[in-house]
Amino acid sequence: MNTSALRPVDELLWSCPTVCKAATNEWAKGFARSIASQSRRRNWTPSPKQHALMHRMVSELYQTRGRVSGGADDGPDMDLIET
Repeated sequence: MNTSALRPVDELLWSCPTVCKAATNEWAKGFARSIASQSRRRNWTPSPKQHALMHRMVSELYQTRGRVSGGADDGPDMDLIET
């Protein structure tokens, strides 16, 4: 995916805590936590692969939330990034 087509890093980082909470597998949770931790370092920028994965996870989060039917108490019904 062309990096110019990806969401800005700051927008993806803003969604990182929600992605971590919604993830249903340990790899996705660990990746989101790792990115959140790395992002606190001065002058950190994600690698192209990290940026693409962040974009994919955030996109899946919001696409799935749009499809979830029922009330807010139902919670997300998704698997983020199958490995």
